[in-house]
Amino acid sequence: MNAPSYIEAGASHVIVTSYVFKDGEILFDNLKALRYAVGAEHVVLDLSARTLNGDYYVVTDKWQKFTNVRVTPAVFEHLSEYCDEFLIHGVDVEGTRHGIDEKLIRILGDTTKSIQKPITYAGGINTFKDIEQLELLTDSRINFTVGSGLDLYGGKIPYKELVKLYK
Repeated sequence: MNAPSYIEAGASHVIVTSYVFKDGEILFDNLKALRYAVGAEHVVLDLSARTLNGDYYVVTDKWQKFTNVRVTPAVFEHLSEYCDEFLIHGVDVEGTRHGIDEKLIRILGDTTKSIQKPITYAGGINTFKDIEQLELLTDSRINFTVGSGLDLYGGKIPYKELVKLYK
């Protein structure tokens, strides 16, 4: 595990994803080892969520393998003892520039009512209207990141304007 070397070098957090999953299951021993090695206050748990039969599940291996972990507020509550914050990718819309995944965002918004950890959503944001809708659905309780929706990458959101609004 190389996470301690990053923290020792000055990183505030390490972002962790595949290290905590194998064969569709959460490796709680790895989560415990990571928490022991760097402290939960230095861990961002990066989870990718994809729909299956109307529910969201964590997916791994380039978003191709479904785990047995259904995305629910209870799962976030349980995992929150191992991390300082969550980064959640809405796989069904990520990179599409076709708008946010409202159902997933509602789950994340509900989660913020029961845990006191920051959650950042990534996926599909391509307009300021998408951001407004995300904030409305969650009472501005979750953070967001914009990737391909930025004008820098061919999207509709002017980078400089976004920075001014959310500085």
